[in-house]
Amino acid sequence: MSDSLPLRDRYLALIDEIVDTTLKGKISSVEQVYQMLLKGVNPGTGEVFELVLSDRLGVIQSQVDGEKDELKKAKATRSLRAMKTIHSQWLRWQEHNKATEAIVSAVREITTAEAEERLATFLRFTDPNQKYPLNSQQLQQLSKSLQQFAQADSDLQQISQGMNRGLAAWQRLQEHLVSWMYEQNQALGFGGVAGESGPWATWAKQVTSPLPQGLLRTLALEQSAIEFAAQQRSITLGDWVEMAFILQYLQRGLVNWFDQQPYNIQAGSKLSISTYLTFAVLWSQLASGFQNVATIYSNAASQMMLQILRNFAVRPYFPLYGGIFASFSGNYLRDALDYLDEPLRQVEKTQEKARILTLLGYSQRALGQYGRAIDFHQQALDIARNAGDRPCEIANLNHLSRTYVQEQDYVEAINNSQRALILSRQAGDRTGEANALINLGYSEVMHAQELEQVEPETYEMAINYLQQGLKLSEQLGDIQSKALCFSSLGIAYLVIGQQQDAIKYLEEGFKTAQISGDLYLQGRNLAYLAEAYYQLQNYEKAIYTGGLGMYLLEQIASREWRQPAGLLTILQGQIGTATFQNFLQLHRPKIIAIIGVDGYDHIPQLLADYKGEQ
Repeated sequence: MSDSLPLRDRYLALIDEIVDTTLKGKISSVEQVYQMLLKGVNPGTGEVFELVLSDRLGVIQSQVDGEKDELKKAKATRSLRAMKTIHSQWLRWQEHNKATEAIVSAVREITTAEAEERLATFLRFTDPNQKYPLNSQQLQQLSKSLQQFAQADSDLQQISQGMNRGLAAWQRLQEHLVSWMYEQNQALGFGGVAGESGPWATWAKQVTSPLPQGLLRTLALEQSAIEFAAQQRSITLGDWVEMAFILQYLQRGLVNWFDQQPYNIQAGSKLSISTYLTFAVLWSQLASGFQNVATIYSNAASQMMLQILRNFAVRPYFPLYGGIFASFSGNYLRDALDYLDEPLRQVEKTQEKARILTLLGYSQRALGQYGRAIDFHQQALDIARNAGDRPCEIANLNHLSRTYVQEQDYVEAINNSQRALILSRQAGDRTGEANALINLGYSEVMHAQELEQVEPETYEMAINYLQQGLKLSEQLGDIQSKALCFSSLGIAYLVIGQQQDAIKYLEEGFKTAQISGDLYLQGRNLAYLAEAYYQLQNYEKAIYTGGLGMYLLEQIASREWRQPAGLLTILQGQIGTATFQNFLQLHRPKIIAIIGVDGYDHIPQLLADYKGEQ
């Protein structure tokens, strides 16, 4: 078989040679077929061989199916058996050569990519969501291969050097990945005393290169990653790649560590969720900051963010019902949908896109972008239904119900919650059922209020749905659903004028939302508590809960911060600024315990901002 033949012809000749020698009895074992494939197929050209093999298999299958002559049919059948042997050994070849094949393909595509596309192409091959993701050793091989094609100071050399520095930094960082958790009085998570403790400060001490060290120090000091990125005017491609490798390995290392904590599954998954979202949002911020530095770095940061979200979407603990908050806007949302479309053309992958849209949808609801939230949930609903992802389908019906309540379209809210209830009971989705009961009860209460039905009996059935939802969420140990149910019951009782019952449930809702880590629900419960205390003329507690709720909602950029701000402004006008300040000062220790001194000092500024908008 001549090497001078075009690749397709050469592989067709190889297949025909194996079939012919098999029919002549010169091949007695599958191992001989495998050895011929090893010798004849070059790494990096597997796709060409697979296409030729598929075409040839189809031709011989057609001969077997259509041949009337018995002798010719028998020969074609023997050829088909030989082809099936080649196919089975080809699968073996692929498994054995998957890393080599991936590296050769990566080198070919990276080196031949246009200069402006080279970084994006490189990141596609280092994506952990690949069918065969490359490990550290294989990445070092990729770096060496790229170096062979690189000229001095070329972008290929920059990528190779950045990879080497990033992998070397990760070797140092591994020993300190979770050491910060064992520091005195250090809480689990990404908090800590600014600049002194916590993960970012610990990691910054182990990194020597200016860019990643500067970024980690910026995060340790709780300063803006957007501003940091915008200042990096002299950044090189090698610097960017090194930073990307360090952040990627830190994120993946933390998730792996949290996932393996058997002593507390809930804490482990809760911290894994926090890690995914923390790094996704960080990459989103870097994408924003790099926009005015270089488009290539901004787009690449968006690509890193989306890789994290795709990986997160397939985790068993992906939160379909909130408890986390993610805000992405403008180009990043568009990029998310564009990026996801390509890998999600395969049917089995579509649920990733549906789940990410679910996350984006309820994040937009928290922001007050109800129309956009409905669009996301409707898209997610359609995709989840086609993918057969029933829990995701039910979750989006529940989210649509909740969002239609915010839009004051109570009929649609009731319709979606009823559909969610029916489907969840059919599917045995108990979490979906608990949320559907909560949403149905909540929607019924708000609808009755709109119709001005003030008789308590009108609300009995709706309250009953909410109580059923609470009971079921308690049985399931579902903290997030329980927090939502307490909140909904509190608002329902407030609507019908039973303030004391409302306060009881809203306070439980706030405490439970603190456990689940849902800042939106915390702020929302506090905002309604302020309403309840105001109606009871307990102005002191109205100021405490309203100020705290206003701050938490504003911190996650939710438009709903204006609700408690409006109430506090009215209250300040009624009792006077001096009395208002005295009441606020009275609760200073409790407020500082939750949002810190800076948060407490920011409350008057928020009120001033609100008044300035009026």
